[in-house]
Amino acid sequence: MSLENVRSFFKQYQLENRIHVFDESTATVAEAAAVLEVKPEQIAKTLAFSLKERPIVIVTEGTAKISNPKYKAAFKQRAHMVKADELEDLIGHPLGGVCPFALKPAVDVYLDESLKKHDVIYPAAGTANAAVKLTVAELEKYAQPVAWVYVIKE
Repeated sequence: MSLENVRSFFKQYQLENRIHVFDESTATVAEAAAVLEVKPEQIAKTLAFSLKERPIVIVTEGTAKISNPKYKAAFKQRAHMVKADELEDLIGHPLGGVCPFALKPAVDVYLDESLKKHDVIYPAAGTANAAVKLTVAELEKYAQPVAWVYVIKE
């Protein structure tokens, strides 16, 4: 269902053909990079957090790790990730398929500055075996982030 929601989301922009579904898993950065034959950094990793009782997602480059001090400085609270078994209910996508598109209405999107050094990136597309090829400008246009943030470790 989540994949179909993402497909419908991109169909309104005539971009549904950018979604690629694979026989192999693309649930992790390493798996996605191997299947797509790209560098792990080019995978757009979408992480889900609870921010003041509201779910948010932050999209970073694939190899990035969240810096707790930077997260706290940006959001004025400690980082609390959404539990895997709550992802679909709170965010709208299952583990391995979380992406910044076709989200539940209350979910805000933030994009990390680490993405800007890439020409093309590959976020998941709602399931653990699908990805969508986008430029960073396209990601920004379609994800409609609240803000760009810099919350990763150096």
